[in-house]
Amino acid sequence: MYSSKITGLGYYVPDNVVTNDDLTQWMETSDEWIQERTGIKERRWIDPKTEDTTSVMGAKAAKIAIERAGLTKDDIDFIIFATLSPDLYFPGGGVQVQDLLDMPTIGALDVRNQCSGFIYAMSVADQFIKTGMYKNILVIGSENHSGGLERSTRGRGVTVIFGDGAGAAVLSRSEEEGKGILSSHLHSEGKHAKELVLEGPATGRWVPEIIDANDPDDVSYFPHMNGQFVFKHAVVRFSEAIVEGLQANGLQKEDIDMLIPHQANLRIAQFIQKKFQLADDKVYNNIMKYGNTTAASVIIALTEAWEKGKINDGDLVVLAAFGSGFTWGSVVIRW
Repeated sequence: MYSSKITGLGYYVPDNVVTNDDLTQWMETSDEWIQERTGIKERRWIDPKTEDTTSVMGAKAAKIAIERAGLTKDDIDFIIFATLSPDLYFPGGGVQVQDLLDMPTIGALDVRNQCSGFIYAMSVADQFIKTGMYKNILVIGSENHSGGLERSTRGRGVTVIFGDGAGAAVLSRSEEEGKGILSSHLHSEGKHAKELVLEGPATGRWVPEIIDANDPDDVSYFPHMNGQFVFKHAVVRFSEAIVEGLQANGLQKEDIDMLIPHQANLRIAQFIQKKFQLADDKVYNNIMKYGNTTAASVIIALTEAWEKGKINDGDLVVLAAFGSGFTWGSVVIRW
């Protein structure tokens, strides 16, 4: 059986920076209020005047990752695209990237697992490579949240958190023992689906129904989050996923060289860091700059950490995420 190894990384975020102070033009809030609750100072939102969309950002990040892998677009065998905010209800973003990059008629798979989307996508890619089906897989996480957020005081509990951006990784076949993805671990608990949800438009609440209702108090088409409930579950599930990954490989928390947690809330990441007694240089956070970019957050953070020289050959890297569904998981990598 082959192993799979990350050979290229890239990310892209829009140029448009939206600070906490900028948000005060739409809602009653403050920089202090937002930082105290989330740790976020600013985020990137797509400027509608630009060409950027979920798929376009994903393609831009992918170009960088493919080049850094020393490959061309024609060397990629398969695309896995993780997002909760595709350009279109259907088809998904994977086929759009295939077109934008002018790639051969390779397969394209979309993963809809929200905040844990990139973790799930990496796990799927890893299995395809380990079984010998594909040699080089492009894995993308990309999100355009700003187009669907309620920019008002009513919606501030969600709106202040989310940002736009994309990241990509090339996963390649390797025969080097003990290197690459060591294991991945995936979980879900659907009974909490309504605690972090976007109810409409959907097949159960389709667009004409929303438009015909013309109800200004209908918030079903904006994201809803029970923040305290999500936080309490996140800190538990994050820990479980990390421990599960370590135990599966006979490792201890002291073996972790770099933890890349999903950038949901800085307080969650700090809680996990303290619980595992990890030094500041062993956890990478960038939510302060980008907010929560959902399926893009882990890969953007991983790419930045690698670019800054914080991840080196032989390091044990753990990726972990928790989000809507609820879904959560981890990936353990020997760099």
